[in-house]
Amino acid sequence: MIGARTIRIGTRSSALALWQANRVADLLRAQPGAPAVELVHIRTEGDVRTEVPLWAVDGRAFFTKEIDRALIANEIDIAVHSLKDVSTSLESGIALVAVLEREDPRDALISRNGASLRDLPQGLRIGTSSLRRRAFLARARPDAVQAELRGNVPTRLEKLQRGEYDAIILATAGLKRLGLEAHISEHLPTADFPSAVSQGAIAVCAREEDAETARWLRPLEHEPTRLAVTAERALLRRIEGGCQVPLGALAQLTGKELRLYAAVCALDGSKLVKAEHTLAIGSGDEVLARANELGVKVAEQLLADGAGDIIAAQRTKTRKVEAP
Repeated sequence: MIGARTIRIGTRSSALALWQANRVADLLRAQPGAPAVELVHIRTEGDVRTEVPLWAVDGRAFFTKEIDRALIANEIDIAVHSLKDVSTSLESGIALVAVLEREDPRDALISRNGASLRDLPQGLRIGTSSLRRRAFLARARPDAVQAELRGNVPTRLEKLQRGEYDAIILATAGLKRLGLEAHISEHLPTADFPSAVSQGAIAVCAREEDAETARWLRPLEHEPTRLAVTAERALLRRIEGGCQVPLGALAQLTGKELRLYAAVCALDGSKLVKAEHTLAIGSGDEVLARANELGVKVAEQLLADGAGDIIAAQRTKTRKVEAP
């Protein structure tokens, strides 16, 4: 009997992760004849190693690998992640079955006095844990004192309110999902602060051979979001080489055309390379291939214009920071 099975959803225990997992659970339960759903809380390396700056950690599985291992081990049936945390190369045996509709992908500035980034005083202390945000912030406000910021979204807001920072930068999507958008002082423009790849999108993964779970997940798919993040992830895969890079990108679908804008910025803000292309995406089976093609095209343009040199310099600086 179909309804007798319980689908186990693996998730981190932060407020935002639980919001995302519960959103998937609610969408599953809304389907006629859907099975029971339960959440399984899993601690990840990112939850444990709170003393480590995110930008100093190789790879993109800081918040995902323990959940993915539980999925492979059949301890859970579904892994729910922020897609921006998911490696561009999935673990063997795991499929990205559905991508939910994307929330606002922009970065948000939250300042103690409500001022915009432009209007904050000289030498402001600003918190962020993102290498990408650090680089673009250094370009926009070279006078700013950048400070490491870790913890979940409510914790980061509490640190700001305690006066540890003059302002912090967070993802708009997380703030909106937690009902905290009233704290936003300014949405940072994509041209100056391009989003993290896949920011605002939720990934729903299952085992490749689990056709029964996959059939419940496919109705959750949002095709415009899938096309956009496919282009962005293809760009990142071509450029990244397994390490975090100061790269921002945003793809947007308008009709049958997909536009991708991306930029790579030096950590000190001194150099910026950007590229933008639009591609007719068509319809049918070839659309994902076309989205992938667009991502590679923009990546190649960035590399031809000098992004590789910026990334190499960033990796050298990161290794020096990590050295004892």
